[in-house]
Amino acid sequence: MNQIDSFDPSEPLEPQPGHSSYGRLERILRRGEFAVTAELNPPDSANPQDVYERAAIFDGWVDGINAVDASGANAHMSSVGICALLSRMGYASILQISCRDKNRIAIQGDVLGAAAMGVQNVMCLTGDGVQAGDQPGAKPVFDLDCMSLLETVRIMRDNSKFLSGRKLTTPPAVFLGAAINPFAPPHDFRPYRLAKKIAAGAQFVQSQYCYDVPMFKSYMQQVRDMGLDEECFILCGVGPLASARTARWMRSNVPGVHIPDHIIERLEGAQNQKAEGKQICIDIINEVKEIEGVSGIHVMAYRQEEFVAEIVHESGVLKGRRPWTKETTAVDELVAARMEEILEEPKLLPHELAGAASDADQPE
Repeated sequence: MNQIDSFDPSEPLEPQPGHSSYGRLERILRRGEFAVTAELNPPDSANPQDVYERAAIFDGWVDGINAVDASGANAHMSSVGICALLSRMGYASILQISCRDKNRIAIQGDVLGAAAMGVQNVMCLTGDGVQAGDQPGAKPVFDLDCMSLLETVRIMRDNSKFLSGRKLTTPPAVFLGAAINPFAPPHDFRPYRLAKKIAAGAQFVQSQYCYDVPMFKSYMQQVRDMGLDEECFILCGVGPLASARTARWMRSNVPGVHIPDHIIERLEGAQNQKAEGKQICIDIINEVKEIEGVSGIHVMAYRQEEFVAEIVHESGVLKGRRPWTKETTAVDELVAARMEEILEEPKLLPHELAGAASDADQPE
């Protein structure tokens, strides 16, 4: 993997030799920097400001923001919509695509549309079953799975064609990702599962929550023995636990989450369980960042997004590097001022507008 010197987040994103995208996340990883990504909790809202407020928490602390695609089989604002909003503001978004809800026709269209809006990263997921969500009567699709989805997007990007063989005039220039779970049995099979995803097209992966560092170390040893760390960037999933009760609930109800007893006991013994949960996350980061072959972390702080900056800062993983942040410009201030004027202007009802137009047509 390329090891280039420093990274200037203000530099223009021109095409780079050997890169699949023009995006900052791929640049960070190929430069050998330790990457930080985070997950944006999608709003149950049609208000774009809800997305911007949630994204602003990550400003200057992460290299990419995952737009979650109906995680847990619950409906929220779409990942494509969130990515469109984030890309408009210059954020490095990661489009999650779940195979549960759309067939290959819709998915290929979404990939093209997202790429046209500036999305540089695509995360390919099979998705939880509909029975996991609050609308279990929904009809699941699963036309593709994570493997065939990776292959589909890779074919679109590298061969400039749809699965049907029809040619694309402009292929999507995207960096392809997938999910891994080193903590789900059978454990010895998990590195081989990663190898299959890499063969299908995965260039980076984000793991399920890591609360068992020895188990993750064992997984990474197998990954290195197979040479997979040289073929794919591996980001370890981490996240703060709000309480021992939350940890027990996650262990019992969230598919694929493994939380050892000693983590729950540590939370139970703390005076401030939320603060202890944050410290556990920092301690885990400090361990996994030293594991050979780990290229970054993926922070999942569900309903605790305000802790992400503290966690990243206190762990020291950025080593003084400051990821891209939205800077306010004079143009932004002018637009904001004009929006305030528009909001303060009196509103006319449709029939009043029609009346005003008729009056304007009359001779003076």
